[in-house]
Amino acid sequence: MLDITLVVVIVLALGFDFTNGFHDAANAIASAVSTRALTLRAALAMAAVMNLIGALLGTAVAVTVASGVIDTPDGDHGLHVVLAALVGAIVWNLITWYFGLPSSSSHALIGGLVGAALASATTVHWSGVLMKVVVPMIISPTVGLLLGYTVMTAIMWIFRNGNMHRVGRGMRKAQIVSSASLALGHGLQDAQKSMGVIVLALVIGHQQTGYHVPFWVVLVCALALGAGTYAGGLRIMRTMGRRIFHLTPAHGFAAEVSASSVLYLTAFAFGAPISTTHVITSAVMGVGATTRRSAVRWSVAADIAKGWVLTLPASAAVAAGTYGLISLF
Repeated sequence: MLDITLVVVIVLALGFDFTNGFHDAANAIASAVSTRALTLRAALAMAAVMNLIGALLGTAVAVTVASGVIDTPDGDHGLHVVLAALVGAIVWNLITWYFGLPSSSSHALIGGLVGAALASATTVHWSGVLMKVVVPMIISPTVGLLLGYTVMTAIMWIFRNGNMHRVGRGMRKAQIVSSASLALGHGLQDAQKSMGVIVLALVIGHQQTGYHVPFWVVLVCALALGAGTYAGGLRIMRTMGRRIFHLTPAHGFAAEVSASSVLYLTAFAFGAPISTTHVITSAVMGVGATTRRSAVRWSVAADIAKGWVLTLPASAAVAAGTYGLISLF
């Protein structure tokens, strides 16, 4: 018999997954829409399908989230920790969505887990947080920026003597593929965070032993992320597609190929829960810098970076406060 608290946690995890989808839909499709490679609804539908497929391709990141961030507290106390963590992550997602800031849903969830654990005197695996979250959080955007710059430079050199109209038309078509690739990588990475939280809750609630991910968990998380993606996140899409750098099809293609490469590498090789948002945003900055450094609106980039820095402590604070309220009842 499922405990009612466990059911609430699972529902909240799927709610977080849905907000993750509409919050991060801009990651995969903003440039394709802004360059008119795809219409808005076609781009959202494509991203939703690719997010769903990506979510079915692996579970290494889910195991990291379930077992590598906090200890496994027992019974209702443990479920309250996970519940508070999800509230912290969802609240931060909604705040940053409202202000159009492309922050990291992944790091909001990790911050929520850490904040709730600290408030409840639950052990935090600081080495896991450092090596699987903080270090990739620093390295992945750097790699995204450098890779974006490199790929865009290579494209400019390869097509330096080409007909610009013909090249632009070809790149617009190629961008459909690169957007789909990025959406697949987003599904591979981001759906697994919710899978990990549900698995953690199932272990705490004595519904399973070990941190394997049941297929039904994979499926419901994939569907929730896909549905959220189709709902869209237009506020953030405007920031990603227009405010950082005015993207052309070639710039969009280079940024998306660069970002998706980083997502696949970290998911399959390291099982690290990196931020799709951080990687694609930094890749956009990298491709923009090939034009001229002043072409990138660095003030907007600085505002986004502030959101990145605030995500972990802010979601942790909300989660800690939520746990404090729950413990009063």
